[in-house]
Amino acid sequence: MRITGIIPARYQSTRFPGKPLADINGKPMIQRTWEQAKKALERVVVATDDERIISVVKSFGGEAVMTSPLHQSGTDRCAEASAILASTGSAHDAVINIQGDEPFIQPDQIKLLADCFREAGVGIATLVKKIRSGNDLFNPNIPKVVISKEWNAIYFSRSPIPYVRGKETEEWAGAHIFYRHIGMYGYLSETLQEITKLKQSSLELAEMLEQNRWLENGYTIKIRETTIETGSVDTPEDLGRITGKA
Repeated sequence: MRITGIIPARYQSTRFPGKPLADINGKPMIQRTWEQAKKALERVVVATDDERIISVVKSFGGEAVMTSPLHQSGTDRCAEASAILASTGSAHDAVINIQGDEPFIQPDQIKLLADCFREAGVGIATLVKKIRSGNDLFNPNIPKVVISKEWNAIYFSRSPIPYVRGKETEEWAGAHIFYRHIGMYGYLSETLQEITKLKQSSLELAEMLEQNRWLENGYTIKIRETTIETGSVDTPEDLGRITGKA
């Protein structure tokens, strides 16, 4: 199976403008993310909306495509980039969406996601990690997911799910296995084009989690568990912590 890694990287960010080009110990963030992804995949392409990012990617020998500045999600940007690559004769069977603000993403995580497509019938796949902390469980910025016995997603929520009846909330993390969503996706190429044409759904709008739109429209999301968590760079403060300059 031909799998292409696509790293969506927009220049404008409310909390951190120019984030993909932020320096991390001598290299721009986008380069570190690209280099990590290349350890797992033969082809990795940056999908951006800014010539400055294109220029930097080309300077370190990477491949980049220009996409619309109007995309609302990384999934939408990946879909356009995938279509552009296919139109130029660079067809692929599946896409791995690698977040551009994860400069320390581990190749094993990418390989784990790519391996999902060895299983017949998988159109979308993503990763989860067990929640060990009560703070994480009740943090609305950390999406949670409940999983079927077949390891398919049932529902994603910013609330702790399921509700643990008969236990105080401080006991929940020890009374049930909870999973947090790790926001990296794989999609079959045709599935990626389909899901980006769907209208936003009520569950997506309620939680502000796009993956609920796919579930609500009948798509299956295969889940794989990772024990690795690398952490994203969302703000200049995050960058300061990882570079030792906080």
